[in-house]
Amino acid sequence: MSDRRVVITGMGAITPIGNPLSEFWEGLKTGTSGSDHITHFDTDRFATKFAAMVKDFDVSKFMDPKSARRMDRFCQFASVAADEAISDSSIDLNAIDLNRVAVLIGTGIGGMETFYNNCVGFESRGPKGISPFFIPMLIPDIAAGHVSIKYGFRGPNYCAVSACATGSHNIGLAYDAIKHGQSEYAVCGGAEAPIIEMGVSGFNSIKAMSTRNDDPKTASRPFDVDRDGFVLGEGSGVLFLEEYSSAVKRGARIYAEITGYGFSADAHHITAPDPEGNGVILAITEALKAAGIKTGDVDHINMHGTSTPLGDIAETNSIKKVFGDHAYKINLNSTKSMTGHTLGAAGAVESIATILAVYHDLIPPTINHFNTDPQCDLNYTVNEAQDRTVRYALNNAFGFGGHNTTLVMKKFDE
Repeated sequence: MSDRRVVITGMGAITPIGNPLSEFWEGLKTGTSGSDHITHFDTDRFATKFAAMVKDFDVSKFMDPKSARRMDRFCQFASVAADEAISDSSIDLNAIDLNRVAVLIGTGIGGMETFYNNCVGFESRGPKGISPFFIPMLIPDIAAGHVSIKYGFRGPNYCAVSACATGSHNIGLAYDAIKHGQSEYAVCGGAEAPIIEMGVSGFNSIKAMSTRNDDPKTASRPFDVDRDGFVLGEGSGVLFLEEYSSAVKRGARIYAEITGYGFSADAHHITAPDPEGNGVILAITEALKAAGIKTGDVDHINMHGTSTPLGDIAETNSIKKVFGDHAYKINLNSTKSMTGHTLGAAGAVESIATILAVYHDLIPPTINHFNTDPQCDLNYTVNEAQDRTVRYALNNAFGFGGHNTTLVMKKFDE
């Protein structure tokens, strides 16, 4: 294994509880709910009438109208978050080798709105109703392509697609690119924009989403006995990773260090979690092994925590099996209680939340916790943020298809 170290020097966030990054952190600290009634299409026919939408996002502030029209909303989110991460890193792009910058930004679904709009166009006008930008706007790798083209980054450029584990997989692969010497820098993460008629209908059809239409602000209730499904979200999270010696040499502000990851599969069911948690246990244990740490070293876990009846119990039980008695000493939380489930962006958005917890020694809360589920009996940092020194933190992200990821973040120490 290479002894090259990988640190985080920049981050960008477009989320339902705030953007840019500083507003996202403020929303996390104060336990803000990003969920509200959907306003941009008529929800009368839908079982779920609310979602966690990005607010105050005016794409014209970030790019010209022509460029914006050639990007699906998910790609707009990713591009703006990438711009912020690069700027936040304070990197001088004129002073580095652009051949050594990787870009790995993925999406779980891709250009869903683009696909829907072109289907409508085809239905009304036939082939002439299809935009010449239909395919380039639709494909999952296009966000990475746009960022590469804008900045001239010629390093490894692609994306992993693994449903709701997408963001984390891309961070792990970017870590590998730097760790093993393919790159010196990496722009990585995930993005998603699924809040359209087809997206809401699709998740309603498999009965995965909450239908608490009378109280959308509290609908995402991870680990609460009355949880009834996840809240659909949108947004993007992007990290700027850098080889340690490069960051130190230029005096960069370092948020945290990535010290390892674990990837695994449930090999169980296309949507339901393995009730025995075998895949999750494997991801966590492989992450701890890669990072060279013991279970007792972990202070915080940002859980996948979707607010689904089965998922929260399965993840809780997996953590108990791995950590034993120490599980009760860890501050856990679910960012999704605030942001909703941002699907392909979740692993990246929640990695940023985890990194900020490490950097600031503050655990954001799991909000909307009213009634304890006896099967979920760990410390989920309910309703209020908690000060705590965080040396090592994990971020879990899982996806339909049985994809599991765990990333390890360490407080930076020269």
